[in-house]
Amino acid sequence: MGAGRTISQEAFEEVVKENIDDLDMDPDEALQDAIETLTLQGVDLSGIVKCIPGVTSASDNPVIRLLEDLKISDTGSMDDDGKAVLLDQLLVLCSCDSKKSSEFTSVAVRNGGIAILCSLCSGLHGRGSEKSLVLALCNLHTLLKDIQSTEDFRNCDGPKIIVDVLKESSHDIKQLDSGFSVVAAAATGNEVVKELFMDLKIDEFILETMKGPLKGHIQSLYDAVRVLLTPDDNRVLVSQVFGYSRRFFKIGVANVLVDAIHDNLRSNCLVSICIALRAVSVNDEICRSISEYGGIDATLICIDDSGEIGNKAMAKACCSLLSKLAGSDSNKNAIVQKGGLDRLIKLSSRFSDDPSVLQEIMSIICTLSLRSPENAARAVEAGVGDMAILAMQKFTSAYQMQKQCCLMIRNLVVRNVENRSILLGLGIEKLIRRAKSSHESCNDAASAALRDFGFDDYK
Repeated sequence: MGAGRTISQEAFEEVVKENIDDLDMDPDEALQDAIETLTLQGVDLSGIVKCIPGVTSASDNPVIRLLEDLKISDTGSMDDDGKAVLLDQLLVLCSCDSKKSSEFTSVAVRNGGIAILCSLCSGLHGRGSEKSLVLALCNLHTLLKDIQSTEDFRNCDGPKIIVDVLKESSHDIKQLDSGFSVVAAAATGNEVVKELFMDLKIDEFILETMKGPLKGHIQSLYDAVRVLLTPDDNRVLVSQVFGYSRRFFKIGVANVLVDAIHDNLRSNCLVSICIALRAVSVNDEICRSISEYGGIDATLICIDDSGEIGNKAMAKACCSLLSKLAGSDSNKNAIVQKGGLDRLIKLSSRFSDDPSVLQEIMSIICTLSLRSPENAARAVEAGVGDMAILAMQKFTSAYQMQKQCCLMIRNLVVRNVENRSILLGLGIEKLIRRAKSSHESCNDAASAALRDFGFDDYK
């Protein structure tokens, strides 16, 4: 739903009726005028059924009809097969990728869909009603798209209901997958929902599931970790997720995630596993511990593998994880000693046509070179200069990559005089100046790079 002023269904219909009765508009004109006028006034019409009083009715909307039937079914007047039919119909209406499905989703949320589905989940779990329960969870996941829907979820005790469902479903992959999808959707952008899940000790259940027989097969499990540990609620000044990350680490989630990387090199879950581990890696202690447990080795293997199979998403996720682990000074040397620079250059050649992957590679090298002239020298020896030149020449409009390249170059030369002459000899100066003049976002990074080359006209 939008963030503007709200209006009730009844008030909307009254505006349409007044247009017909008082302004003598024909019904279609009255409806269109009401929509346009209210929209101009900043009224949020999402979830409002655009009907004409006396001609059509909000109750004719298929979503509202289904919600009413589901509400009745929750009283025990319908068997589980009947509920499954209704839930499947609702899912079809709300989940197809179209403007109409977005409207249906808004209608469902505005008309109590979250509460109805939570109540159904509460009644269905533990009764052997797998099909109906999974469909109810899938519908919840579909409806949880904004702060209004996640607040509805919170207000109807959704977190406790879902945690209870998950604990009852510990050996059912479909229920676990759909249940953790709800956790991820409900916690997105809502700090209070994250807190409620953590109060219910969902971290301990997540660890238990990661160690269980279905480990490595439930992608939404790792997505839930990522969301729970992401500070994405703009309404709060200070997020609690840093503390949650440390809780996950203390109970052993980081090590289990490292094991999961080793065990799932070609799995569809690998990207989500890497992103989850990155979310746990919030301080130097955790990053060092992950390295000691073999996290750097596992990540470098994944980087090699992503290049061999040409998996861009995997390459970016692994590079992002390695960059986070490299934030610990003790890990920088470990990465270099394990051949990390050569492996990154090899990866860059495999994805030389993709600036988004090159940007991630540059980010790692930037971190590895920070406060380390030795690593900076090794990076240039490995061929980072040539990679930077080719990338800046080829992707002139990729401003984020251009900026990251300037940041990397700055770290390569700030404490290493030899690198300055090498990179200038390759022609890097004109490329930095071009990035500076072409992209406003590159200005500071490019100026810093030029300054550390020793140019007086760096501003």
